[in-house]
Amino acid sequence: MINYKVILLVNEKMDYKEEQQNEIDALDSIYCGEMIISGSDPYYQFEIPVKSDEFDSVQHDIGLSCCLKFEYVEKYPDDPPIVEIEDVVGFEEQEDELKEYLIQQAQDNVGMVMIFTLVSAAQEWMNNYSDSEKQRKIDDDDKRREKEMEAELKRFEGTKVTVESFLRWKFNFEEDMGVLKKRNEEEKNKKLTGRELFMTDKSLNESDLKFLEEGDSVKVDESLFEEIDDLDIGDAGSSDDS
Repeated sequence: MINYKVILLVNEKMDYKEEQQNEIDALDSIYCGEMIISGSDPYYQFEIPVKSDEFDSVQHDIGLSCCLKFEYVEKYPDDPPIVEIEDVVGFEEQEDELKEYLIQQAQDNVGMVMIFTLVSAAQEWMNNYSDSEKQRKIDDDDKRREKEMEAELKRFEGTKVTVESFLRWKFNFEEDMGVLKKRNEEEKNKKLTGRELFMTDKSLNESDLKFLEEGDSVKVDESLFEEIDDLDIGDAGSSDDS
């Protein structure tokens, strides 16, 4: 008697193996020279490198990269493969986040061969993360420049000007410039009497001495004294006695 259940299980195992082999052949042609097969017993184990679009192999600080390691399970693709992430560059702290994302993608694609889909999803995730990081840096730079501008503006705001503060500033400014001293001297000279001016201005003494030394005669206009006899010039003392 034929055990059809055993035959069915054998056929199912053969189908899984065949489907896995077909996918390996397809992946090898897609990632020619990049995919590395590390084993096939009992199931295929292989790795595929993934890079973001702007990744630079020379300048490792530009772009993201990693290596995805896959291992088939007995009933793949009806069960998801084992996925590991190694050689992470540029997103070390987000490695677990990417792994969770790929596990979810594998669950969503159960029943279909999915390695190419998972590799593409990883690359898309890395590109999105890279773009978001670049935008974050731009935003951070903008905020930094904005804070620097605000700090620079505050330097020029100074203290609010009032009448008292302005007069105080004006006094200090004029004192520094010598204006106040000059103004005080001018005010002092304006208040000098004729005698004080004569005493302080030595040039007046020198001019008088020079005038006398030259010996010029003084001319008197006699006509000014013609009517002096008509004037009643009395002795101040006599008028008081009368």
